[in-house]
Formats: sequence, C-alpha cells, structure tokens
Amino acid sequence: MTDVRADMPRPDGGGEGSGDDRVDDVQKMSTAPSQVDDASAVVGIGVVGWLRWAWRTLTSMRTALILLFLLAVASSVGSFFPQRGSNPIRVTDYIANDPKGKLLDRFGIFDVFASPWFAAIYLLLFVSLAGCVLPRSRQHWRAVRSRPPSAPRNLTRLPEHRVIDAPEDTAPQSTLDSAETWLRGARWRVDTTTYDGRTGSVAAEKGYSRETGNLLFHVALLGMLLAIAYGSLYGFKGTVIVREGSSFADSRSQFDSFNPGAAFDPESLPPFSFTLNAFHADYQRGGAQNGAAREFSADVTVVRAPGATPTKQTIQVNDPLVIGGVKAFLVGHGYAPTITIKDATGAVVFHDSVVFLPQDGNFTSTGVVKAPDTVPQIGLQGIFLPTTSIDPVTGPTSTFPAPDFPEVFIGAFVGDLGLDAGRPQSVYKLDTSKMTRIGKEQLAAGQVWELPGGHGTVTLDGYVQWASFSVARDPGKELALLAALVAISGLSLSLLVRRRRIWVRVSTDDMGVTVVEVAGLTRSEHTSVAEEVDELAGSLGTTVSRTTASLDV
Repeated sequence: MTDVRADMPRPDGGGEGSGDDRVDDVQKMSTAPSQVDDASAVVGIGVVGWLRWAWRTLTSMRTALILLFLLAVASSVGSFFPQRGSNPIRVTDYIANDPKGKLLDRFGIFDVFASPWFAAIYLLLFVSLAGCVLPRSRQHWRAVRSRPPSAPRNLTRLPEHRVIDAPEDTAPQSTLDSAETWLRGARWRVDTTTYDGRTGSVAAEKGYSRETGNLLFHVALLGMLLAIAYGSLYGFKGTVIVREGSSFADSRSQFDSFNPGAAFDPESLPPFSFTLNAFHADYQRGGAQNGAAREFSADVTVVRAPGATPTKQTIQVNDPLVIGGVKAFLVGHGYAPTITIKDATGAVVFHDSVVFLPQDGNFTSTGVVKAPDTVPQIGLQGIFLPTTSIDPVTGPTSTFPAPDFPEVFIGAFVGDLGLDAGRPQSVYKLDTSKMTRIGKEQLAAGQVWELPGGHGTVTLDGYVQWASFSVARDPGKELALLAALVAISGLSLSLLVRRRRIWVRVSTDDMGVTVVEVAGLTRSEHTSVAEEVDELAGSLGTTVSRTTASLDV
C-alpha cells in the first residue's frame, strides 16, 4: 500500500514536482514489499512444511467442529433411510421397489455406520480431537503447577481496585500475611512476595477448574468415540423374525441378518433360545389418535443354557430379554396368514404361515408364497388386510391395525419360479417374468379358492402374528456411559466456575507513607470479582478509595 503523503505538496515549495520526482517519493515512502527480480529467491515450504500445515489445520478447533457437524449430518442419514442392522426387511423392500435403491446401497446409505465414508469422518474427528486436546492438557497441567502471575505495575487500571487504610500499628508484612491467610482460607492459589522495606505483594488465582472442566468435556468426547469403536469391534447386532409358535436359537445361522464387529468371536454367543408363545398388541379406538399403538408385548419361553429349566418371560419395548450381556429387543411385529396349497391331485404341496410385511400404519401387508413342488410351479402374490375395506378408487386397504375383519387378496401365477437358476431370491418378492397369471381372489379365514385351469386349490386357514427382535451385544456401553457422565461434569464446571485473580500490594514511598491496595479481575465475561475484593479489603482495614471499571482488563 502506497503512503498517501506522496501526493501532498512538497515541503520545499516545489508543488507536486515532476513526474520522476513523484515516482522517487512514492518508492521511498511506500510500505509495500519491494519486487524481487530473482525468481530463485522464492522458496516453497517443502513437503515437511505442507505436512506441518495439514496437521495444524486438522488439529484446530474449527476443523474439529466441522467434523463434528459432518458426523451429525452423516448419522442423520441413518434416520432417513432404513438400516440393515435394525430393519433388513424394509431395506430389502426399498431396494426392490425404488429405482434408486441399488445406487443408494452402493454408497452404503442402508448401512451408514459401517460405511467407509462414515469411518473416515469418525477417524478424522478422533485424530482432530486428540491432537487438539492433548497439547492443551499438557499446557493446562503446567499452568496449574505454576505460580500465580505477579501483580501488575498499575493496579488502579484493573476492573476492581481498593485502597485500604490499615490500622497504624499493623506492620506491612503482617498485612500481607493476613491477606495470604484469608485467601488460602477461601481456597485460592496464593504466592507471596515478602515485604522488602519498600514493597511486597500477594498474588492469588482461582477458577482453574473452569479450564479443567472444558478439557474434561473434550476428553470425554474422545472416550465416547473410543467406546463406540470398541463396541463396534467386539460387539454384534442381528435381527430375526419369529412367528407365534416358532423358536429362535442364538446361533449365527438363525439370524435373518447378522452384523458382527471386526474382532467379534462367534464362540462368544451365549447358547440361549426362546419360543414366541403369543404376541399382544393394543390400539386406541376412536379419538384423534385412532389406531395409535398403546402396548406391545411378547410372551416367550426362555431356555438360558442347554439343559436349563425353561422359564417364561414377557418382552416389551423398553424391557428386553438380557442373557450374558446379550439383549433381545422387541422392535416390530406384523401378520403371517396361514395358507394351504393343494395340487390338481389334492396333495398338499404347501402349508405354512407366511410373513407379510406391513406397508402402512394400519398394517396393510404384502407377501408372496412359492410352491416349487408342483407342475407347473405355483406362485402367489397377496395383500393381507387386518380390517378390510374396499375403496372404489384406491382398492382394498386396511382401516385399522387390529385384526377386526382379516382377509387376504391373492393373485395366482403358474410357470417357472426361477428357483432352479441358482440365483438367490428374496422371500418377499415373486419373479413373474416366466410365469402366467391365472386369476385373483378375495379370501376370508376358512375359504377355499379353486384355481382356474384345474391347477389345484388355495385355502386361507387363518393367521398368526410375528414379532421382530433385535439381538445385540455392545461391550462399549459402560465406557460410553462413563464418558457421558464425565462430559456432563466437565461441561458443568466450564459453565459454572469463574476464572479470577486478586492482588494485594503494600508499598511505602520516600516520605514513609504506607499504601495498601487490593485489586482483582475476572477472565470470564459478564461476571465480577467485586464481592470477593470487598470481603478481602474489609478483612485488612477500612476502604478509603474504590474504583470499579466498566470493562474487564
């Protein structure tokens, strides 16, 4: 930037002067760096410099806050899309029915917390916090062990300043000793400079726990990240659907989906099992919240170890089954219509309760049935309605989640189910590319449908309910709880504790007049140390001068 005085009249009366003179003046008075013609004088920071810059940027508080925000955004993705770890059925249905499903799955949207991009944010946040907090902790430790700063030269410029009229028979050193005793009694950190005939002082500081609390909060965040990582490495999470009357054994092959940690040992699974005896659901009838769920519970018979005596237990939403550190949570339910298919000869080729997946809050549910042992093979696509209603525009739908008028609407297909091709198929989807539709029917419990073309019969025998359970073990939850408690404690300290300093100075001038001063300041905004300064001044004598600044120094 060029100094504006270059365009002012010259002091020798020469006016603005010639163009050359003005250029010389500008060059002499300019504050801009001179141009370097030698290009070789420009030196880069090198690889080490770039690495140092990258480390400082990563470990800055701004970067940590940005990464924390990105982690929150990434975690919220898991709440907008179904996750394999908690609801694999909805994930399968989403991928099958949404054109964007496969693309989203490729980017790990349905398994956010195990995706590489989430792990990258997680690890960068951990390194950023560690690189930020650990050096600050060392600095704080040195500050706590250091002496309080000595008194400033001019105490009158501090926010709170008092001049004390001490008793005439009180020696200067005695005044300093009294101030030290009062401050130590109030749990201040104190450092005293002995009176040398002209001056002596007491320096005191209090409120280091404010910074301690701040560091504890950030260390607790590191502990939380470690707890999550430990639980992810050594824990597991699986889901399973169990129909009424069916059983589940805690082995890997029994799960519908199973997500173990990288260091998980399958032999650590406790060998328990349970049978779902009955599932109970209660819904509100009438009012603004008609159909809202009021109670879910699953009555089970549990065998906690091979050969152990079976015991009965009720699993509810917030009351899981707990065995050996493994918890089985009740997370969902639905209906499974019981269907019997007979071929043209009258032989039973299929008889089972088939899980249908809910599509709305009133449990309009869809499912498929496959009978590969007939010639030709038979496939059914169905809609189960707990409380049936047929709308002239939208068609059949359920108007209430409870099974008040249960019916099933079935479409029948014959042909090749595609099961012999060796490609895995979803049990909730029917491949009709090589099949022919032969008809559709509406069935209530006990009704029989004669399939067109003499292909046999389909009977709706009734229904059972099913419940889905999330079975998981998280060995890091205790550490996470401890980290949360430490974080709350640290945050409370950083918000409630005030960092403040007080000085007492006794000085004697050349005339032999002794002056006692008390001054203080606080390092926190919107707080004051005036009350403590007044109490200390009152213990030393009578205040004869009082100064209170409007701003902290």
